[in-house]
Amino acid sequence: MTRSTSLLSPDSSPSVSKSRHDRALQKGQQTKQLIVEAALRLAGQIGLEGLSIGVLAEVTHMSKSGVFAHFGSREELQLSVVREYYQRFSDEVFFPAMQEPRGLPRMRALFANWMSRVAVELQSGCIFISGAVAFDDRPGPVRDALASAVQTWLHALTRAIEQAREEGHLVPDADAQQMAFEIHGLILSLHYEERFLKNPGALERAHIGFENILLRYGKRTSPNPQI
Repeated sequence: MTRSTSLLSPDSSPSVSKSRHDRALQKGQQTKQLIVEAALRLAGQIGLEGLSIGVLAEVTHMSKSGVFAHFGSREELQLSVVREYYQRFSDEVFFPAMQEPRGLPRMRALFANWMSRVAVELQSGCIFISGAVAFDDRPGPVRDALASAVQTWLHALTRAIEQAREEGHLVPDADAQQMAFEIHGLILSLHYEERFLKNPGALERAHIGFENILLRYGKRTSPNPQI
């Protein structure tokens, strides 16, 4: 009885094909990440609204069809930028602060990390702020993604304030939502004063404003009784 021989070449074996597929997939992910990196830089300068497949193709020296293949639409490109931006924001601002003890130490870390990021974005631009201006009255997935990211962050900030109150670091009737509103207002005012108006000292004023908020809502200690 004769034995049939395989007509498959060594390179066409299932394991080799899978390896090639994995390499192609990895290369595709790396290329997409490079495009998102370029889109992030551009979005800081021209805003999310200014992003397009054509603009990214020119910046990355790729064909329009090559960029389109990774996203499928301009909207998906914008959504990818929002997701990447929020992930980086969380990695730089939120997660490091979570290593600090609950209460004022964590609150201070959140604000300090936020201010460190803002100090850079005063030069490069903030997608949350420019996106809010461009998409505030334009319903759709991009606006929803932006609003959801900001709301998630503000919820985390509010929760940190609530924990500070629970730890006894703030007065019992401290309004966490009001405090978060005021702290967020400092950041928005800082961007306007420093980036738009070019007023000197805005960073220091923001720090002073934060300390004033803590003084106003901080736990008051009774003076020592007279002996």
